[in-house]
Amino acid sequence: MRTRTSPSLLLVTAVAAGLAVNVLLQAAYGDLPPLPLLAGLTPLVLGVAEIVLAAVLRARIRRRPGARPVDALAAARAVALAKASSLAGALVGGAWLGVLAYVLPLRDQVDAAGADTASAVVGVVGAAVLVGAGLWLEHCLRTPDDHGDDPDRSGRRGPAGPGQRP
Repeated sequence: MRTRTSPSLLLVTAVAAGLAVNVLLQAAYGDLPPLPLLAGLTPLVLGVAEIVLAAVLRARIRRRPGARPVDALAAARAVALAKASSLAGALVGGAWLGVLAYVLPLRDQVDAAGADTASAVVGVVGAAVLVGAGLWLEHCLRTPDDHGDDPDRSGRRGPAGPGQRP
């Protein structure tokens, strides 16, 4: 795998989503129905499934005894899933953080805000699990001989290229 998901991309996505949702809530919070408490469980369930997938694929990529090799197309699909999941988790997590930032100060004054605070917390946790699972899956899909992203023992990055010192 050549490029890893950029933490700055995930952060910018989360901040943009959070700001957009917060602005929308400021304009229309009173017109919205209460948020369901379990609305944030979907990313949590997807994240747990990806953690299991990452464990299975990691064993297969590392050629552990009894593990079948990974088909190249399946690995490519898993990389796409990992990248999409971390980005989607950042987007959803940012949105839930935007909700949380709006309802948390209101929870003592507005009854609905108290219930929506709990929903937002569940959503933030679920999204964080999805982001972490996506990044973990992406990490697990690196091949054992893929040293381009990690410093080796000498502290330099990757193999020496033409015109570089070994």
